[in-house]
Amino acid sequence: MALSGFDIDAPRWDQRTFMGRLWHFFSITDFRTVLLSDTRLDEAKMLVDSCRAGAVPPGTTKEQLYYAKKLYDSAFHPDTGDRMNLIGRMSFQVPGGMAITGFMLQFYRTVPAVVFWQWVNQSFNALVNYTNRNAASPITPKQIGVAYVTATSTALATAVGLNLYTKKAPPLVARWVPFAAVAAANCVNIPMMRQQEILNGIAVTDENGDKLGHSRKAAIKGITQVVVSRITMAAPGMIILPIIMERLERYRFMQRITFLHGPLQVMMVGVFLVFMVPAACSLFPQRCSMAVSKLEPELRDSIVSQYGESIRYVYFNKGL
Repeated sequence: MALSGFDIDAPRWDQRTFMGRLWHFFSITDFRTVLLSDTRLDEAKMLVDSCRAGAVPPGTTKEQLYYAKKLYDSAFHPDTGDRMNLIGRMSFQVPGGMAITGFMLQFYRTVPAVVFWQWVNQSFNALVNYTNRNAASPITPKQIGVAYVTATSTALATAVGLNLYTKKAPPLVARWVPFAAVAAANCVNIPMMRQQEILNGIAVTDENGDKLGHSRKAAIKGITQVVVSRITMAAPGMIILPIIMERLERYRFMQRITFLHGPLQVMMVGVFLVFMVPAACSLFPQRCSMAVSKLEPELRDSIVSQYGESIRYVYFNKGL
């Protein structure tokens, strides 16, 4: 079958539905893609670019094109087309997140351990947030540093404060402290890392991708959705797993293998994240929409004066 007219950017699954987005993110957050070399990823990008140019190499199959697009979406930024750093990719969330989260849940009893693992986690989160930002809104090194320090301080203050406060609380309550710290830090880290979007607005387009202006309200909506997604991503593993470990540690055989508790929690967090990373990313469409009537008055009036009532919604990339 000829593939010269194949639209490689057409969604393989319906992005208007949660299930369609879920299959999409299961594909691009596949942690196996982090094992591929930059050369292999660049080859996939070349094939995607060739297809976009209408020059599909002879003998290329549709499945090869779909796989190339999967690798492209997993490793290249949707705004710039640049290859993203390995640790910041959403496909690295499972191996990276499972290790850090597992050890945060294991080493929650002492203040030095809490401080160290919260610092590691926020460093990881800062890199992920920067990598998956809306690249149309540049951020300076100073702003990155302020965002990183603020989010890390918030996480440490929350974790250490709650750790001391729950010394006399039931053990299970103390096990939930890392999640409280992670949730609090996400509410700071993501908006701070993407502050330029809030201050100057995010680029919004019409349905065809034609730029209409910049909107601060659109930025706030997109960033809020990302915060909710990130907290949802962490919640099941960090809330349910402590309950499981609390029950397991009552058994004598678990008390004899305490050295395996950390690795065991890392593996169980991985099981949660394999499902929760794509599920959390799927909560909201990546190409977010907003009614023109809800935009800032000046932007709304500008759109209405140029296009009348023909444009009812604007669209933008909310990031991940």
